Amino acid sequence: MASDPVSSKKISELEEKLILRKQLQDITNRIHAAQNLKQILVDLKDGILTLFDAHSVTIYVVDKIRNEIYSMFLIGTELRDIRVPISNKSIAGFVASTAKTVNIADAYDAEELRKIDKGLNFDPSWDKKTGFRTRQILAMPVLYNNTLMGVIQVINRKGSAARFSEDEENFLKEIAQVLGVSFFNQERFARRRKTKFDYLVVRGLLKDDELDGSWDEAREQKETMENFLMKKFKVSREDIGKSYEEFYRCRFIQFNEKLPIPGELLKNLKPEYLRRELWVPIEKIDGQIHVIVDDPNNILKRDTIESLLKTKAVKYDVSLPEDIIKYIAQFFHSAADDTSISEILGRMDSPEEETYEDGEEVVTESDSAIMQLVNKIINDAYNRRTSDIHIEPNVTKKNVEIRLRVDGDCGLYQTVPFSYRNALVSRIKIMSNLDITVKRIPQDGKIKFRRSAGDEIELRVATIPTQGGVEDVVMRILAKGETLPLEAMGMLPRNYKELITSCEKPYGMILVVGPTGSGKTTTLHAALKHINTPDRKIWTAEDPVEITQYGLRQVQVQPKIGFDFAAAMRAFLRADPDVIMVGEMRDFETAKTGVEASLTGHLVFSTLHTNSAPETITRLLDMGIDPLNFADALLAILAQRLVRTLCKSCKEAYHPTQAEFEEIVMSYGQEDFEKLNVPYSDGLTLYRPKGCGACDNTGYKGRMGIHELLLGTDEMKRLVQKHATIEEMRALAMDQGMTTLLQDGIQKAIQGVTDFKQVRRVCIK
Repeated sequence: MASDPVSSKKISELEEKLILRKQLQDITNRIHAAQNLKQILVDLKDGILTLFDAHSVTIYVVDKIRNEIYSMFLIGTELRDIRVPISNKSIAGFVASTAKTVNIADAYDAEELRKIDKGLNFDPSWDKKTGFRTRQILAMPVLYNNTLMGVIQVINRKGSAARFSEDEENFLKEIAQVLGVSFFNQERFARRRKTKFDYLVVRGLLKDDELDGSWDEAREQKETMENFLMKKFKVSREDIGKSYEEFYRCRFIQFNEKLPIPGELLKNLKPEYLRRELWVPIEKIDGQIHVIVDDPNNILKRDTIESLLKTKAVKYDVSLPEDIIKYIAQFFHSAADDTSISEILGRMDSPEEETYEDGEEVVTESDSAIMQLVNKIINDAYNRRTSDIHIEPNVTKKNVEIRLRVDGDCGLYQTVPFSYRNALVSRIKIMSNLDITVKRIPQDGKIKFRRSAGDEIELRVATIPTQGGVEDVVMRILAKGETLPLEAMGMLPRNYKELITSCEKPYGMILVVGPTGSGKTTTLHAALKHINTPDRKIWTAEDPVEITQYGLRQVQVQPKIGFDFAAAMRAFLRADPDVIMVGEMRDFETAKTGVEASLTGHLVFSTLHTNSAPETITRLLDMGIDPLNFADALLAILAQRLVRTLCKSCKEAYHPTQAEFEEIVMSYGQEDFEKLNVPYSDGLTLYRPKGCGACDNTGYKGRMGIHELLLGTDEMKRLVQKHATIEEMRALAMDQGMTTLLQDGIQKAIQGVTDFKQVRRVCIK
């Protein structure tokens, strides 16, 4: 009798279901038997692919610290991670975020994804890397007691364009439930053991017995546990780090020589102590100090750290002991910074040293102590905001005085024995590539000095032979850093507004005048910064280039080879300029070329060494500049001085006497002072210096500019053409709103920024 085709079909379907059920059972048994995550995430994939007849399966585990899910895959014999943020930027991330199952027919169908969630996206980066085309995705959360443990995702059914079936969803649900229990047990197992290397066991990188036996072996071999595991079992530093992160629940930081040295955070911390205790601060972010430490769970150590750093706002990260020691060595690599000059000099006082015939000790420039001494001088000078270091051997007193100029004032820093003069000067000459055998003529050079904090400073060096057969050295610390904006120049509102207007003119000449060291170059660069836009070509000729600014084409002149300011100006005029800045108009040719350039459609900036704005006009006309041309070219002349500012921490308010007030009024000019509307009264308050630790007990900290701005108005141009006197030009400029340097300074003294004494020091009435 022929068999019933319908019955045969039912038997065949039943057999197929039994086979699938057996495959499912085999998978769940293997999950239960797994000893670590690697066996689940890597070794189970083939069975699941067969069950679903799919191209790809990925099992993810949640990483709660990083708010990510991760899986593992093998490349050859090396185990690698794939990590996905818990967010709707990917399908698996969305499932982890919402704990919802998704069954997608085409991952590239944006409309289908929007129906699931408006913000859902498919990340195609993996497809682009591999050339694979993702279509169907069945992804499901792995939960245990409603807590997310991971995600399982199956991709692309073979031989079918349809989405995964309801039966396949149910199969995946069963697998997810078993995975949830297994992941929970793995986590519980890790919590129960509580060693910082449990992650390695859970991930299958070590076996239980291997880890247990390693403690004693590492102790016997006098190795750290980390180094022992890396040597014997080839565990990578990255995996040690991940194990630390999971155990301590913080970041693992490896040594990075490019990390900026946190100078501010290292104050009052000794490298010997940090090496012994194995911690060091590495950075400050959003008000929190980040400290790396060998054991972030050590409460006593944390209390000590917070006490030393004087804050509870500390974030702890973990690092290997050798990496912490490397950071400490990098941060404190200059031993000289922690040594006093007396200690350095003490090392040089050796009775075994040779002597001259007159009994003087010989100390050579190669002595390590001399090298430390010079480094110490430069470092201390920089830390004290010094502009110039003066090294002055005294034949009469038989000593070497070292003076520092801070905020325009010279003060004695240190005195060293006379016998060290030659070695000290020779060491500086070697650093600046000068000839140490030449002692009878001046020499100029430069030093590029790398500080212990990692930053590099540049010093301009001048040696000058002085009476008694000795040499003086002056080192100027060249200011590096961001160009200050014009608004930081401390100008009065009228001066700021008018200078901005002049800078924005298409052509003409703007001059900044004053003595050496009055901040002229700083002001010029601030003005150039204001107009430094991609549509302007700006050339500068400087000697030397002290301030660099992106967007400017800057040239250093070399007068010794004939490349002076005038030559640079002529070269610029052939190089399609919009704006030209010349460091100084030292001679007729430079001034003449500058005036001509400003008349031919260029904006020209330059400096002169004159005392006031009106005097500048007379100086240029006396040089031989044509009055008609100069009058046409003139836009503005800004005279400038620097005055010391009162220390904000300790300046003292006081009520001035009637005599003091009248002296200020007379200096300002009685009629002009009345316009300020500052009458003498019991409520009148001025400020004077007091002195504190922040300002080295001087009462002053920092400097600011005082200004005198003369504008090239039509009336002023007519006076220039007539070759008028300085007094006539000053009177007209003041009628048109100019405040003199003295008046500008007095206004700032009344505001409490400086005091009248400092203004009088730098101004001629």
